[in-house]
Amino acid sequence: MILLAPWLLLAVAALPVLWWLLRAIPPAPRRQAFPAMLLLAGLAQRRQETRRAPPWLLLLRLLAALLLIAGLAQPVLVQHGTSRSGSGGMLVVLDNGWAAASEWPQRIAAVDAVLDQAGRDHRGVALLTTAPLAAGAGMPHAAPALVPASQLRAMLDAMRPTAWNTDRGHVVLPGSGIGQVIYVADGVATAADPGFGAALRRLAPVTELRADTASLRLLLAPLPQPDRLVVRVGALPRPMLRGFTVRAEDAQGGVLARVQGRIPSGAGVGDVALVLPVELRNRIARLALDGVPGTGGIRLLDEGDRRRPVGLIGGGGFSDTPLIGPLFYLERALSPDTELRTGDVAHLLSRQISVLIAPDGALDDAASRDRVSAWVRGGGMLVRFAGPRLAALQQQAPDQAAPDDADADDAGAQVARNAADDLLPGPLLGGSRTLGGAMSWTHPATLAPFPPDSPFAGLAVPSDVSVSRQVLAQPAADLDRRTWARLSDGTPLVTHVPLGSGQVVLFHVTATGDWSSLPFSGLFVQMLHRLVERSVGQLAQDRDAAGGDVMLAPFATFDGDGVLGPPPPSALGVPAHAIGHVAASAAHPPGLYGPRSDRRALNAGDALPALASSAAIGTQSDLADRAPDRPLGPWLLAGGLLLLAIDLLATLWLRGLLRLPARTGAAAALVLLCLAGRPAHADPVPAAAEETRLGFVVTGDAHTDLVSRQGLEGLSSYVNARTSAVLGHPDPVQPGHDDLSFYPLLYWPVTTGAHPDPTAIAALNTYMSHGGILMIDTQAGAEPGLASNPGDEGDGARALRQATRGLDIPPLAQVGTGHVLAHSFYLLHAFPGRTVGAPVWVAAGADQGNDNVSPVIIGANDWAAAWAVDETGGTPYAVIPDGEAQRTMAYRFGVNAVIYALTGNYKADQVHVPALLQRLGE
Repeated sequence: MILLAPWLLLAVAALPVLWWLLRAIPPAPRRQAFPAMLLLAGLAQRRQETRRAPPWLLLLRLLAALLLIAGLAQPVLVQHGTSRSGSGGMLVVLDNGWAAASEWPQRIAAVDAVLDQAGRDHRGVALLTTAPLAAGAGMPHAAPALVPASQLRAMLDAMRPTAWNTDRGHVVLPGSGIGQVIYVADGVATAADPGFGAALRRLAPVTELRADTASLRLLLAPLPQPDRLVVRVGALPRPMLRGFTVRAEDAQGGVLARVQGRIPSGAGVGDVALVLPVELRNRIARLALDGVPGTGGIRLLDEGDRRRPVGLIGGGGFSDTPLIGPLFYLERALSPDTELRTGDVAHLLSRQISVLIAPDGALDDAASRDRVSAWVRGGGMLVRFAGPRLAALQQQAPDQAAPDDADADDAGAQVARNAADDLLPGPLLGGSRTLGGAMSWTHPATLAPFPPDSPFAGLAVPSDVSVSRQVLAQPAADLDRRTWARLSDGTPLVTHVPLGSGQVVLFHVTATGDWSSLPFSGLFVQMLHRLVERSVGQLAQDRDAAGGDVMLAPFATFDGDGVLGPPPPSALGVPAHAIGHVAASAAHPPGLYGPRSDRRALNAGDALPALASSAAIGTQSDLADRAPDRPLGPWLLAGGLLLLAIDLLATLWLRGLLRLPARTGAAAALVLLCLAGRPAHADPVPAAAEETRLGFVVTGDAHTDLVSRQGLEGLSSYVNARTSAVLGHPDPVQPGHDDLSFYPLLYWPVTTGAHPDPTAIAALNTYMSHGGILMIDTQAGAEPGLASNPGDEGDGARALRQATRGLDIPPLAQVGTGHVLAHSFYLLHAFPGRTVGAPVWVAAGADQGNDNVSPVIIGANDWAAAWAVDETGGTPYAVIPDGEAQRTMAYRFGVNAVIYALTGNYKADQVHVPALLQRLGE
């Protein structure tokens, strides 16, 4: 503790004088009013003189004076002092980039404490930020001047972190007059750190204040895959497992999905798969990390992150006849995971597409080729397939270039023009090459491994894929560079060439099985998806008609708190080709750029190196230990004034001027007792009371409880994605201990040897009697059910009978297609889970007190295992015998059960609508 006005302590020397005065001036004599002389007759004569104050009153007054003197001396409790170094001013360097947002209040508190110390030491302070501020944001990015600490407080209170990274290499340090440097670091390394640290150390001794960076997170560019979006989260490597939660939000801020992931111990990146239907996935406008403030926890998505539309040239003579049509295999390969459009060239190019696929003969017309050529030069990707017609055109061109008569001249010119196809990666040899067959000495060729620079790199090459016929590219010096796939004999199978801002890709075989078995394999699907993912198309044209850069003006940008708003006046446009490759800065804040038709996202995590911890620059100290000093003067003054008030009351009491009636004294005592009592706090609100959640009964078996949790998490996500219901994370519950009234549906996986205690049975009976639905699953599959002879029952039935002993289960009936449970949302004819075949039972009679809703649903198909989704978004348990189709039906049954629990028999009420309408008409 220190004193800001120590000279006032000289007043303590006057305390002996005060003691003498208090003793010399006694309290005023007590006055006694006599109503009549008669009242004095019976009084005993007593003489009392008051010469001095009581000792306790003297001590009270001395203590009050001491507190007032100490309070006026302005004592301050120093939380954590920084050792003074040097005699010059103090330079405070503050990292204020996106990484500082996670601990920003603590950083400001630390700087505030430094300013307190500088004010006490009467030292000038210079405040320097390492992230450049936009024009008009406050502090200039230049050498700061030394000013009194009090002048910096208003500026410090208004400071916020920036939305971009620090730029330590371009900070301007003061030239002289600095005796100490306080560096409040964010802990993230940059390339400029060595030079920056050396410059600070040359200036003065450095004390580095660093916060705990274990909670630092940064959303990186996601990896789009055909069936999912892999979200990546960066962090500083730490020797421990860390978790995170990612929200997928639409343009209005609605949450489409929430997934949880982990960052492995020692790793700097963790990922989690976001699995959504195509319709919902294309609605995602941004990803956000729960509990991570600032722009590091937000990532905007643009059209480049969505599924790209693919055009398939069809119509005319191009059919999708099963197994033999040129469009059949292309549609089957692309339609499940892409937005596929089919039509002629004019129709397809009238809308924005990214990839155009042309089977053999689709571009024989010169006018169509001209339109497609212009589209490719603007940024599209053309994928062509060879065939007999392309081979014939390449062979006819030399033979028909010089006809004899005029008519032949016209015909030859047309053929030559048709053959002069510039939408090819390179010249082709005439005709085609046949491998294998009755008239050939060779055998069909297999595929060679893909080159490392090919977009197909990493794909496994099946040994059963073979090519029996192909068109050959003319040998050229750059043929190897243009080849993305080749056969085992080295001849090209897939070639490409850049054309303007786009690409032309040629498969040297047909899109059917006539020339190769490639269309029959899964490799064909993977290759097409790789090409679609590589495309940019007209959704992202980076060059204008003259070949210059297209500049994208800022539309909306983030501030340091992660709020999207109008761009600042200092924000500049970004070249279209630089989006995703340029780091956010004061000139290019993260946000949305470009016109409405082609809006791109620039994020704080773009073009940043892998996160790494920065090296120490000076003497390190924990930021958590720094806090502003606590002034004690006001408390001491308040204590002194309180003692003076007590002295006043005591003096009045001694003089007989303060008399409290008995009732007043009792009331005062009661008030004091009330004030001395402990405050009553409201119970915390359960999470299930704030959002709708499903619950599962804890069995005590770790594996069973894990399957239940994963199953209800998967079902809740499916319900959120397919219906208007919004479910939160499921909760484990213990009947008799937890309040069950918040859960519309409880899932109870019955295990062998389960013996619920009477308290749990009573709680479940109360739950069912008040409208809750208990979903009991024995997980036994299609085994013998309950029977009159226990010896004829299966293990699951015996476990069910034992576990439900004491439950008020009504008479049961098997669920049929006419029950509300079979059509509450989906129309179902079966109710499978991980297994199939076991019947589902519900209450047979009508319960008028509960809207005829069955309080129990009993089955044995192991529904939770079919619904289960693990941390990576995968389905860890196989569904037998029908695989994913059966899993989909299990999800649909789960949706029906949830809707049944939430809405009751509203579907059954619809059957009465015709009768009601008829009565209204009558």
